Parts: sequence; C-alpha cells; structure tokens
Amino acid sequence: MSFVAAVCQMRSSSDGAGNLRQAAELIREAAARGATFIATPENTNYLGPHDEKVRLAEALDGSTCSFFSGLAGELSLFLLLGSFSEKSSHKGRCFNSSVLFGPSGARVAVYRKMHLFDVDVPGGVSFRESDTVLAGGEVVVAETTLATIGMSICYDVRFGELYRSLASRGAEILTVPSAFTATTGRAHWETLLRARAIETQTFVIAPGQWGKHDDGGLRESWGHSLIVDPWGRVLAEAEGGIGLAMAEIDLDELRKVRAAIPMAQHRRLPG
Repeated sequence: MSFVAAVCQMRSSSDGAGNLRQAAELIREAAARGATFIATPENTNYLGPHDEKVRLAEALDGSTCSFFSGLAGELSLFLLLGSFSEKSSHKGRCFNSSVLFGPSGARVAVYRKMHLFDVDVPGGVSFRESDTVLAGGEVVVAETTLATIGMSICYDVRFGELYRSLASRGAEILTVPSAFTATTGRAHWETLLRARAIETQTFVIAPGQWGKHDDGGLRESWGHSLIVDPWGRVLAEAEGGIGLAMAEIDLDELRKVRAAIPMAQHRRLPG
C-alpha cells in the first residue's frame, strides 16, 4: 500500500488568525497535489510571547481543533495538527498537544509532549519550556487505514527509547512536528531524524517551523522539514521558507527493509 504524505513548513507568529490562514493554504495545496496525509509543525496556531500561550490555550473541542477537524473532513484526509496549546487544570501551564484527525473530521488520537525543552546552549539558546508547559506521560500510537502512526513532538526526537517504544507497539510512521531552533537544528536535526528512522525501520514525517517569530526575539526556527524512509534516505525536504515537501509513503518498502535486517528478532536488552 502507498499514499502521498506532505509536511507543511510554516512561520507561525502571535497572529492566530493569520497562522490558521497560512496552514489552510498549505493544506489545501497539498491536498490538491494528491496528499492524503498532511502534517503541520509544532505550535501551528501560535508562536509568540510564551506567557500568552497559556492565556490563549484551548480545550480539545475549542476553535483551533474545530478548524482542523473541519479541514480534514472537507478534504477527506488524515490531518495532523502538529501541536497547539491545550488547556490544563494547572494554573499557569498548558499542554503542548499534537492531534490527529481522520477523513471524517473525527479526532483519532491526541499526544501530549513528554520531553520539555529546558536548555542552556552556550552561544545559542536559553529556554525553559516547563515554565509554561506540563509534560505528558502517555505513549501514543494511532491505528489508521493508511498506516500505524507513532506520535511525538520536537525535543522528543532526542530520546530514542520513546521511538523504540512506539515501534514496538506497531508504528510504521513516526510524526515529529517541530519548532527546532536554528542553532540546534543546524547541528542535529537531520541526523536525529534519520537515526530515528534507521533504528526503528519506520518512515519519519517531520514538519517544522522556519524563520524568526515575534516571541520577543527568543526564537529562530531551522525549517528543513523532512520526510525520511526506513532506510534513512531523505525523500523530501523543504529547506527554507514557507512551503511544502511531499513524498510517496510505500509500506512495502518498510517491509523490505525489516525483512532484510530483522532488528526486531535480533534485539537483546542489557542485563
């Protein structure tokens, strides 16, 4: 079985309505070009001052998810809202949540980012995502008519044990919507994504944010949204700018790779 997947590379800002227009234009273009699985980046609907994202956080049945649910149903495709700020019961913090919608517009799965980006890179970026975000605690794999999809968000990509868990639960595609910083992206983005694909023998679909955002000068995103196959080959890339990258996802290729190098049979755990 094969289908066409697309990653939307965005430059989100504090203009929520503008972000949704930008996303819709890219999603409609990808659908017109034959994509039946489309993914947007982390922080799709808002990437401005971080204290504000908590105030603007919404429930799963709020306007942002309703917007993407409507697009998925209208276009009859699988649509991943890479992430949005989901309300929590904890004052001052929200969840960073990725939501998958099916061709009927129904919500298929929700993943809340587990690993939060609390870093201090010398000469690079200093940031504490945990100041405004609560960590999720559930590994999420979604069974769909296209493929079995393992969900993650951005900084998660550095933690290989999460992806091994997703693969052991049947994932054939890993989604990694991101807003990777330019500093860390330049050094690590492609290497990490290709490594995750190779070690789990899955496709990796990784839509990213690109450029500078109006968040007080804290962030410049790397872009370079990628689709990677189970052999670690880059099938499609959106380098810089707002745009799309698209590729055919052929699950027979996944089965060939797993048959040639049967890692699942060979794995031995230490101790």
